[in-house]
Amino acid sequence: MAAAAFAEGSPCWVDASLPDVEAGKRFYGELFGWTFSDPAGAEYGGYTQAYSRGRNVAALAPKPDGRMPTVWGVYLYTSDAYACAARIRAAGGQMVMDPQPVGPYGTAAMAADPGGAVFGLWQPGTHHGFEAQDEPDTYCWAEVYTRARDAVDVFYANVFGYVPQDQDDSDSGVEYRVWSPPGSAPGPDTAVLGRSLITDAFPEIMPAHFLVYFAVRDCDRAVATVQRLGGRVTADPFDTPYGRIAVVADNQGAVFALLSEPPSQP
Repeated sequence: MAAAAFAEGSPCWVDASLPDVEAGKRFYGELFGWTFSDPAGAEYGGYTQAYSRGRNVAALAPKPDGRMPTVWGVYLYTSDAYACAARIRAAGGQMVMDPQPVGPYGTAAMAADPGGAVFGLWQPGTHHGFEAQDEPDTYCWAEVYTRARDAVDVFYANVFGYVPQDQDDSDSGVEYRVWSPPGSAPGPDTAVLGRSLITDAFPEIMPAHFLVYFAVRDCDRAVATVQRLGGRVTADPFDTPYGRIAVVADNQGAVFALLSEPPSQP
């Protein structure tokens, strides 16, 4: 299939790091209808690609160390992982894993922003990233949750050149910012990532993190399926101008969000 066009800093891939990939295949296969490749060889850590209607949309990976978090991770596109890593260090971030080639597929790296949220970098080779997104059962959004608002805002502007627009809700007191790629008009129509704050409403022990969203046709029905499959709900479904959202965890503890679009206006 043709490569998708990603702007610098746009999410281009997601994967889940799990204790039990076979259990993950059963869970996500039923929840999203995904099918899966055979695990990659030992040199790639048993990485397993997930497909929605034959298109590559995500992956499941066995955790190499039980002390590592069970988590959904997001990878941001870069045309040059080594140059991007240098910008990350200069902007006050840290490299968790320096850029390294992944066979012919591309170059990967892992970084942490000044608030401690971890994200990946992906410079494509033969693996370009999502073959489908923004449709049911595929990735549709991601946002970083942080306590270090000012440092994080400056960091991502310096590293990726994001153009910000605040989407604050004065009634609820929620402060939210969306980031668009450089050169684009700021706002929800062009945004590629969101930034939210970890406030006193969240558990004190919650770390800074990225939250990955998947689109579904019916948020409430998907939540019921998550519960039936042994997952749990961390935020019950609620309505927003962008659709109905819930935050859930799979049956191994990896947290993600579900989003169904608002009903079409007559």
